[in-house]
Amino acid sequence: MDYETRSALLVGATGLVGGHCLNLLLEDAAYQKVVALGRRMLPVEHQKLEQHIIDFDKLTDYAHLIRAQDVFCCLGTTIKKAGSREAFRRVDFTYPHDVARIAAENGAEQMLLVSALGAVARSRFFYNRVKGEVEDAVSKLPFRGVQIFRPSLLLGERQEVRRGERIAERVMNLFSFAFIGSLKKYLPIDARAVASAMVQVAKRCPPGRNIFGSDRIAAIKGSGG
Repeated sequence: MDYETRSALLVGATGLVGGHCLNLLLEDAAYQKVVALGRRMLPVEHQKLEQHIIDFDKLTDYAHLIRAQDVFCCLGTTIKKAGSREAFRRVDFTYPHDVARIAAENGAEQMLLVSALGAVARSRFFYNRVKGEVEDAVSKLPFRGVQIFRPSLLLGERQEVRRGERIAERVMNLFSFAFIGSLKKYLPIDARAVASAMVQVAKRCPPGRNIFGSDRIAAIKGSGG
């Protein structure tokens, strides 16, 4: 694979994982161009970075910009922040799927999607069901590879305070010794580790649908590739 001409498209760069992903892509010599699409400009300047402000509700108007070999989708919200189930579904299903569909039509090789632990399209829990549905929808598109990352509780400094997650983080860290074997995927994981794993997997571009839980993500980060 020719890394000298590799390009990346990133949506969700203002988020916890997306911010780290942007920095890592800009630092990585494998990528000569990084396109970031968002609702506002980022306070970042780099010779490889191309930024565009878009309206995610009118993505077809920006189809000419949704073009790269590797598409990184770090979009995500909560029902509380979105304000309703409908608004949540729009951010966590409609936008990622529309970006993926247009990118595939424009010849993208692979999609790298941040999902969540417990994502199942048939789940009785709305959050997990939406995450599972977008995984399945994106996997049906004609990419060479679809890389799905299902982190457990994400660690890192968010712009907004999520008290429930802070409490869960403390509790899980207290009992981290109990998370061994198959339970490792439930351990909290640093957002930068997720971003690092995404970039490393992207450069390998494994074919087909591949799922990475927190345990696999940590292993990739620890191995350096």
